[in-house]
Amino acid sequence: MPNILESIPHEFQADAEAARAWFSEDQGSEFKLTGIVDPEAVDPTNDHRALQLILCGTRDGQDVCLRERFDVTSTGTGLEVALAEDETPEVGSAAPLLDPPLGVRASWLSEAVAKHAFVVLVFYRGFW
Repeated sequence: MPNILESIPHEFQADAEAARAWFSEDQGSEFKLTGIVDPEAVDPTNDHRALQLILCGTRDGQDVCLRERFDVTSTGTGLEVALAEDETPEVGSAAPLLDPPLGVRASWLSEAVAKHAFVVLVFYRGFW
C-alpha cells in the first residue's frame, strides 16, 4: 500500500512545486498539489529525483485528481521537470490512488458545491 502524505516534506517542496507548475502549464489548466506518494523512497540528495504527486484540477471541464510521476533534475540554473516514462502498473485497482487525500476532500467538496447547483457523489465499492 502506498504511503500518501498530504503535507509535502520540506526537502521536496521546491521539486513538487516545480512539477506542479510545469504540469499546469503543460495541461493548460491550473492544478493544485494535494499530496506526495512514497516520499521516503526518494533520495533528496540525488540530482535526479522521481516524484509521484497527487494533483487536483480541471481537465476537459471536469474536476479531476491525478497521480502523476515526474522526473525532476537539478541543473546549475534550476530544476528541469518531465513526466516519467510509464512503468508497469501496480497490481490491484488504481481507483483509491486517484482519490484526493482525506484532508483535501472537504475543501474539494466545498469548491464543487460553490460552482454548481448540486453535487452528486457516487460511491462504488468503497471508492468515490
